[in-house]
Amino acid sequence: MSLTKSERAVIMSIWDKMSTQADAIGTETLERLFSSYLQTKTYFPHFDLHPGSPQLREHGSKVVAALGDAVKNINNVEVALTRLSELHAYILRVDPVNFKLLSHCLLVTLAAHFPADFTAEVHAAWDKFMSLVSSILTEKYR
Repeated sequence: MSLTKSERAVIMSIWDKMSTQADAIGTETLERLFSSYLQTKTYFPHFDLHPGSPQLREHGSKVVAALGDAVKNINNVEVALTRLSELHAYILRVDPVNFKLLSHCLLVTLAAHFPADFTAEVHAAWDKFMSLVSSILTEKYR
């Protein structure tokens, strides 16, 4: 799956806005994930999963930073996410479906933070980008 030039531009445009609120967006995305898909909590038994907890904020920042690496390397997302793919597949053994759930929660969070900017075109581009990210993160499972 490849992104068109216009999709890449749309993704980078939203990333520019998103990066200034990265911690809040990452934390809110995880809060949505854990409250909507309770089974995802099983991977974090050592975390305080209460809204706004320091551990949730820290991990949310890591998630958004990884997405930032993918955006910065948008022409070669695979290279940017290889280490993360190996970590989640071989060490953490995260169920691959969780990446799709996280993607959905991120899209909802972006729509909530940027309602005027999150048009159908933006939604479609980010959905495609997150599908690419999810595919790369699950590629080591195959």
